[in-house]
Amino acid sequence: MSKNENYFKDLVAKDISKHVKKKGNFNYLSWAIAWNYLKQSNPGAQRIVYEAQETGLNWFSDGMTGYVKVGIVVNNIEHIDYLPIKDFRHNSITVDKITSMDVNTAIQRATAKAIAMHGLGLSLYANEDTLIIPEIQEHKKTQTTTKQKTETLITLEIGDMNWAKVLTYISKNKELGLEKIVKNLKSKYSIKAVVKKELAKSFKND
Repeated sequence: MSKNENYFKDLVAKDISKHVKKKGNFNYLSWAIAWNYLKQSNPGAQRIVYEAQETGLNWFSDGMTGYVKVGIVVNNIEHIDYLPIKDFRHNSITVDKITSMDVNTAIQRATAKAIAMHGLGLSLYANEDTLIIPEIQEHKKTQTTTKQKTETLITLEIGDMNWAKVLTYISKNKELGLEKIVKNLKSKYSIKAVVKKELAKSFKND
């Protein structure tokens, strides 16, 4: 078996544990250390930072946010990583707020990830794509619950078929106070600001 066929096994087997750092919930390997390991074992390795043809810049845009494209070539095999340009909270940065420092940070992170595709430090990214799934699912669950709750509420309009019932409820429960009454009504009705003002008038005049 040739060295070309063996290089992935050699890189993935390297012990980098002493160089691994923790940032938030993620473990990471510095791009410089990853590059040093790679060049020592594969001196001919190359990095390619792609530029957008339209702008000539070393980052790309989808119209709202940006991303970088970095390729690492080892033994004529190129692996490319596309990485969103993010802030320190790992949120994508909008195009109008992207700085050269943000781009540089993304390029270096993409370098480490592209090197990992060749084997070095690959285990660090084993659970990366699954870490955000619970968060996404929880977000979707919240959205669905809110949507269902909104859909079950009846929109209260002044003078509609429910108006008389609401006024009767107010009259019989004035001891609760207006805010408590409105809060109770909101469990069944969707109440606009103008309707709430009219309810307040009815509460005072009743």
